[in-house]
Amino acid sequence: MATTTTLKLPESLKKRIAPLAESAGKTPHAWMVEALETHATLAEQRRAFIAEALAAEKEVRKTGRAYRAEDVHRYIRARAAGKKPARPKPVKW
Repeated sequence: MATTTTLKLPESLKKRIAPLAESAGKTPHAWMVEALETHATLAEQRRAFIAEALAAEKEVRKTGRAYRAEDVHRYIRARAAGKKPARPKPVKW
């Protein structure tokens, strides 16, 4: 269910939004709602990415195992080329 929120926009921003919304075939309100939704989604994805990176770092510190970037890159390039390369071997960190 939608709720009402009031935003006080600087006049300069309001003037920038109006033509952008019009060119997108939207009302300024719809354009702003979409912009807020997009920004919220990106912020959530960024938060999840950072959490995953910190968890991966913790795992590496715990196990001492990691993979050399060049080995992983070589593996991914070979897979993308349709080859079946051996998986990279972990190294002690």
